[in-house]
Amino acid sequence: MKGIIIPFLIAVFISYFTTPLVRKLAFKIGAIDIPKDDRRVHKEPMPLIGGVAIYLGVVLTSLMFLQMNKTLISILIGGTIILISGIIDDFKGLSPKLKIVFQLLAGICLIIGDVKVDFVTNPFSVNNEVIYLNLLSIPITLFWVVGITNTLNLIDGLDGLAAGVALISSLSLTLVAGKFGYTTVIIISAIVAGACLGFIPFNFNPAKIFMGDTGALFLGFMLAAISIEGVMKSVATIAIIVPILILGVPIFDTTFAICRRLLSGRSITSADKGHLHHRLLARGYSQRKTVMILYGISAAFGAFAVLISKANSQQAVYLSVIMFVATIILGLKFGLFGTKKK
Repeated sequence: MKGIIIPFLIAVFISYFTTPLVRKLAFKIGAIDIPKDDRRVHKEPMPLIGGVAIYLGVVLTSLMFLQMNKTLISILIGGTIILISGIIDDFKGLSPKLKIVFQLLAGICLIIGDVKVDFVTNPFSVNNEVIYLNLLSIPITLFWVVGITNTLNLIDGLDGLAAGVALISSLSLTLVAGKFGYTTVIIISAIVAGACLGFIPFNFNPAKIFMGDTGALFLGFMLAAISIEGVMKSVATIAIIVPILILGVPIFDTTFAICRRLLSGRSITSADKGHLHHRLLARGYSQRKTVMILYGISAAFGAFAVLISKANSQQAVYLSVIMFVATIILGLKFGLFGTKKK
């Protein structure tokens, strides 16, 4: 336990004490988000690139406590590539295509470092049959990395929301990795959680700084990489479902957004006010209450994932399917598939 707590606290310390410095830097260099449309909840100019503090917390603490090997190096290089793309996007804006190019490069770094989805376990086989993906592992890994990297960015619409969901998700991954005895993944997950916790006091409503794409994309990438290395490489029947549950809030919100935009004949990259947090705000909840509700949902998904993470039974699969169906029904209830703003 001591081997987890100390890195966690160091990451909190670095993130907490570098965030004010990054905030001053943002004002100095003009990395400011000025609200230009009614989709934004904040009304005043807000400093961006807060994700740099999170990045420093993760990378510096990892260098202190983790042994350098090709896996860790690939994760840190990939994370740096994502950070650079986020900084450019926060300053000048990047097209969706260019963002994906950066994300593919980062994903290729992971694959070179052997961080990839090599196999899946057939949940309906009697002897936990393993299906090796071979060449398919490359596109599947890249799809996962690009998808998760962007899902966290898409929910970053309220003060403290993305940072808190990333904190809960990384803590859940820490517990799951602990069940499998993956020491390196346990520590790096705890480090990511600590970096998020150190940033939240400055980002929670009323926020003093935003993480921007710099932080949201970086955290999404780190969660994608950690979930591959810490869950998907196990032979548990439920292994492929666990990370989907842990990252349930951003994954389902993004899925609903894609369906909603396709149904309305718009590009899936177009912005709207149909995200879950927008729907909750429209129902009269305050920013803080909306964020706390989504924290609770994320924690519930995470807790369920931890409970079933080592299960090798069809019952666990069926329970997960029931949860997915219930989530879709709730999505329909909240109008997340609808094309009209509410």
